[in-house]
Amino acid sequence: MDGDADIASVAALIGDPGRARVLRALGDGRALPATVLAFEAGVAASTASAHLARLVAAGLLRVEARGRHRYYRLAGADVASALEALARIAPPEPVRSLRAGTRAAAVRYARSCYDHLAGRLGVALMQALLRADALAGDEDGYELTGRGQRLLDDLGVRLPAGRRPLVRHCVDWSEQRPHLAGAVGAGVLCRLLELGWLERAPSSRALLVTDIGARQLCGRLGVEVQPGQRGLGVSATVRAETTNAPAIRASAGA
Repeated sequence: MDGDADIASVAALIGDPGRARVLRALGDGRALPATVLAFEAGVAASTASAHLARLVAAGLLRVEARGRHRYYRLAGADVASALEALARIAPPEPVRSLRAGTRAAAVRYARSCYDHLAGRLGVALMQALLRADALAGDEDGYELTGRGQRLLDDLGVRLPAGRRPLVRHCVDWSEQRPHLAGAVGAGVLCRLLELGWLERAPSSRALLVTDIGARQLCGRLGVEVQPGQRGLGVSATVRAETTNAPAIRASAGA
């Protein structure tokens, strides 16, 4: 017979600063090699290897072989949700350099939370969808409306296969307000990346708003990206404009 859940054992694993940084680096749902995770954790390769072995054994990570290399990712959305919940009650880390401050600001502005958009931009998108009646409900539960389905169709959003809920929300750890999750949240982020409105930062969880993305987020979705905020995570890449979607309005500024 099993007893209560052994929360202490999982907490002890996450409580190590190096392992916590590994988990945080994987919070955007990507798979990364041990060398990158060692850099993110600020530890030697041998130490990172030991951390990764323990996290895999505990079921927090899974490992994938790609040729001669091994890549690691979060074991699933439940792990990502647990990390997001812990982040909401955790104090912020002190920022000790301009580089660290710039990186932290970019992560707070726009990032991927496992497979959906988070940060100030994610919260602004959620609010815009609610104001446009694309979503209905409150923090007890949201649902996609007929108008919302038409909006997704116009954007070319393809919902991922699976049995996950269509619409869920996460309370954003940096904004303390809900952002869009579930199958719709995953589909929207995937499409924004495909369209080139957002790009992944090369060395952090931040998402970069491209020039075309800034225009389209405002013009097509009505999410205003203010110049001062946009500068925290803007890529100069410009791609061909696509899709037509009804305009809705919300601000991703401060």
